[in-house]
Amino acid sequence: MHRMTSTQARRMRRPVLQAAIDTGARCTKADPDLFFRADGEPPATWQAQRAEAIRFCHGCPVRTVCEELALRDGDGNPRVDDLVRGGRSGYELVALRELQAQRLAAAITADAASDQEWNKLADLSMKLNSEAGRMPTRSGGMPHQAVLLGQQNERIAELAAQLAAVRTARRARTGWEVAA
Repeated sequence: MHRMTSTQARRMRRPVLQAAIDTGARCTKADPDLFFRADGEPPATWQAQRAEAIRFCHGCPVRTVCEELALRDGDGNPRVDDLVRGGRSGYELVALRELQAQRLAAAITADAASDQEWNKLADLSMKLNSEAGRMPTRSGGMPHQAVLLGQQNERIAELAAQLAAVRTARRARTGWEVAA
């Protein structure tokens, strides 16, 4: 996995960022306690542990992705330094979030819109698959099989067109309209 710059991470939507972490984060093979201060842990012990966790994060190929998600998630506490995420202490995350408040607000809004759009894509895809897998049958006074198949094909074509329109708009908005 290649290293992603902070600029690249800022342009990504939440699902892409999370997928990068899920597949490339070094911490998935580490002791999770390394990144969190234990209750009642003395400050000197936490400072040494925090420094170790930050060094560990700096070798991670998805450190900037993790930092971006930590900022969007609101990680860090201005009163208590109790975690490391994306190679930053909780205090550092709070300071960065305050500096980048407008950008993060826009990213969070875009993430929410992206989630709604993704849900619409998933819903249309499920409807299309369901309709395509259904075999129209006639009964009683129903029209002939050919008429039923024609009606079904019209529904399938309409669902496919809606799906294509949402997908095309999403791709154009996210800057990869030239992709397959």
